[in-house]
Amino acid sequence: MKTYTTFKDIEHDLTRHKLERDIAWEELKLIKTEYKQDLEPLNWISTALKLTGKYSFIAMIRNWLFKK
Repeated sequence: MKTYTTFKDIEHDLTRHKLERDIAWEELKLIKTEYKQDLEPLNWISTALKLTGKYSFIAMIRNWLFKK
């Protein structure tokens, strides 16, 4: 545990800890917003359409190259 010699040192550390806590809180709010956006149904649909298009294109190329 740190030993303080003046009230100025105490105030300095309290201010620093408050700022660190505020920064951590803002980071948590940002992460929450990012997760909320990632879990929206439109984002899921968009991702599904991209994957479907990609694999459909690959299947078309494979069928075109390896015709039976």
